[in-house]
Amino acid sequence: MLVERLKEPDTSLYKSSLENLSSLIRTSTSSMTSVPKPLKFLRPHYEPLCELYEQWKDGEEKRLLADVLSVLSMTYGEEDKRLTLKYYVLGKKDATSWGHEYVRHLSSEIIQEYNARMESEKETSDLKQLALEIVPFFMSHNAEADACDLLLEIESLDELVKYVDKNTYERVCLYIVSCVNYVTPPDDIVILKTAHKIYRKMEKLPHALNIAIRMNDIELMKEDFEACNDPIEKKQLAYLLARQQINIESEDDDLNEILNNTKLTENFIALARDLDVMEPRTPEDIYKSHLENIRKDYRGGNVDSAKQNLASTFVNAFVNAGFGNDKLMVDKDESSSWIYKNKDNGMTSAAASLGAIFLWNVELGLTEIDKYLYIEDDNIKAGALLGIGIVCSGIRNESDPALALLSEYIESDKAQLRIAAILGLGIAYAGSGREDVKELLTPIVSDTKLSMELSSYAALSLGLIFAGTCNSDISGDILQVIMEREDKDLKDTFARFMGVGFGLLYLGKQEACDVALETLKVVEHPISKEFSVLVETCAYAGTGNVLKIQQMLHMLNDHLDPEKEDDKFQAYAVIAVAMIAMGEDIGSEMSLRTFNHLMHYGELVIRRAVPLAIGLVCASNPEVNVLDILSKYSHDNDQEVSLNAIFAMGLVGAGTNNARLAQMLRQLAAYYHKDPNNLFMVRIAQGLLHMGKGTLTINPYHSDRTILSPVAISGLFTVLIACTDIKNIILSKSHYILYYLICAMYPRFLITLDEDLNNLSVSVRVGQAVDVVGQAGRPKTITGFQTHTTPVLLGYNERAELATEEYLPLTPVLEGFVILKKNPEYVVEDMEITR
Repeated sequence: MLVERLKEPDTSLYKSSLENLSSLIRTSTSSMTSVPKPLKFLRPHYEPLCELYEQWKDGEEKRLLADVLSVLSMTYGEEDKRLTLKYYVLGKKDATSWGHEYVRHLSSEIIQEYNARMESEKETSDLKQLALEIVPFFMSHNAEADACDLLLEIESLDELVKYVDKNTYERVCLYIVSCVNYVTPPDDIVILKTAHKIYRKMEKLPHALNIAIRMNDIELMKEDFEACNDPIEKKQLAYLLARQQINIESEDDDLNEILNNTKLTENFIALARDLDVMEPRTPEDIYKSHLENIRKDYRGGNVDSAKQNLASTFVNAFVNAGFGNDKLMVDKDESSSWIYKNKDNGMTSAAASLGAIFLWNVELGLTEIDKYLYIEDDNIKAGALLGIGIVCSGIRNESDPALALLSEYIESDKAQLRIAAILGLGIAYAGSGREDVKELLTPIVSDTKLSMELSSYAALSLGLIFAGTCNSDISGDILQVIMEREDKDLKDTFARFMGVGFGLLYLGKQEACDVALETLKVVEHPISKEFSVLVETCAYAGTGNVLKIQQMLHMLNDHLDPEKEDDKFQAYAVIAVAMIAMGEDIGSEMSLRTFNHLMHYGELVIRRAVPLAIGLVCASNPEVNVLDILSKYSHDNDQEVSLNAIFAMGLVGAGTNNARLAQMLRQLAAYYHKDPNNLFMVRIAQGLLHMGKGTLTINPYHSDRTILSPVAISGLFTVLIACTDIKNIILSKSHYILYYLICAMYPRFLITLDEDLNNLSVSVRVGQAVDVVGQAGRPKTITGFQTHTTPVLLGYNERAELATEEYLPLTPVLEGFVILKKNPEYVVEDMEITR
């Protein structure tokens, strides 16, 4: 009847009819499965109403009719014509009165229209204005995700800051930051900058600093740090910066102590005491040889072989890392020292293991290592130099002991002392960007008379120290060297480390590596292809960039003959897939499926690299299916595949004490008891599994798996690239490369501190992390939790939250060092159950 009225010539009835029609549409309710009655009855009248609209003169009635048609077009309009948007613009432009579903449909049509206009290069400012009119509606109706999507699609995300308030900022930021992995550059930086602005607007500095760290923007970090006026909150910011090993100077001594990580060793030892794991462990405690099913007469022969002693050296170093005590090395007389049970280069690793045992404890560590600097044997002296570098890893010290002690050996006439000093400097100053160290090492890179091993290690150390800085001087020097070096030098197995150093300069910098890639094309030697892969791997590490992963997989399509062509780049491309995909869960899962295919159909060089890539994707995250895959590969016919698979098992279980994996490794030790190389690798894996007696992790991600530590990923990457030629590097004379894993080691603890930075024991719930992005209400962020008292250890997929509201944490993520403030609004409940 109302529609018939509109067709009559009496114009006075139009307005009331339209208003009645509008209210009927608005107020109609229906069940979820049926169409609202008014819309159902208006279906046959939709076309006549459209024709009527064209005949009417402009006026309020025509605008009212346009509004009705706009709503009806949601269901009856042709999809491509975007009629809802067309009639909305012609109507009264009051979207909010028609309800949520209408506004969502309108926003989708705005996005379609925007994309269509961008293709034909037409003006879009009116669409942006329309979008900004409906964003407040979304914000006030718990549909923040829709608002973010709309602004993201029409490239106006920076406008979001105006519409956010204290009730919505958490959900908005959580949603947009979780989108970062799925957008193409430069949108990812736009999103992070918007989130940063929102946090700054809400004065949530720890949240803002986490975003600045994720962007790797030093200036922004300094700005956030300086903007903090609350001295306690500033200390919390300092802990966040120290975890990422970012060098920011401060006037305040207390802050400097935190920024320099000076107290890390003290807190780690306190954690160990709390967990009752201070008792040093011997390698035999780890191997549990009595559980291996080997007949005694077999074992008797090789108990004291040099290879097995070398393995025990590493196991001892990894298991007692950071504890400052062990049963083989510390406080032993020279005559009975474990060092002399090793041969040649084995002595180097044995002396260097002291650095790992005293990890982070610079003063005690240097005192213990110092005596080995005065021994005549160059192997031991070299080990002491490397140990000095290791003990200073991740710690900044005012007196710079590593630089003072190692710089005098940089020009030594003995190659092994030079190598040890170069590697020691790289590990000690990783990520610091120190110019004075650069001046020491650059001449060694450039000098073409030196061995390729020396020059490559110098380039590697520079890459570590200047990771992610795009330093043009260093990259220019390395490019110059590969143009000038002879063919035999570039074919040297150590040349790969020069490529790693070159790649690390561009760590996480994405397109900034394009200039370097173009320059590499000029080099005619096949090494340029290897370097290109390494550079792109580092530049896109952890970004989840699908196009780069596809590009790497294309390289793996070619079946090359290793006799005629250089195929090393394919091994690096496999590791590249893991490095790029490890940033987010879906990518990691997809990469594991891809590796399965590569293992079936790939060439030998590819198959050898696959276990390493799996180890990187799941570092310190022993998932059952991954362990089963690696267990299968550890019995492969090709020895290098099995060696790498065993090492990957160590990486996957690193620092977790996983009982299932420990059993697998014991079985492998029995299986390979006659093969010294495989047995050596099994022992290393056992050492990694019980690293730090189960208190450490080597996963490069922290802060709820959102922030990638450049130093940690650099150390892991170096070791993995070394393992692509495991027989000539790790199993030959350069086993000390395994100490690069120290760069990635960090305690996986949660320590709560009071306002005076003293340990404060509180109840926390620790459980499996749950993804709550975009969920309604206040969903629980963990599931299957247990309640513990801090300090506690956190696994890879675990998250912690405070059990009571007595304290307020100063940081968004309960991980590492967290300062707690008393909650002024907390009321102790009378009904508290007494224990």
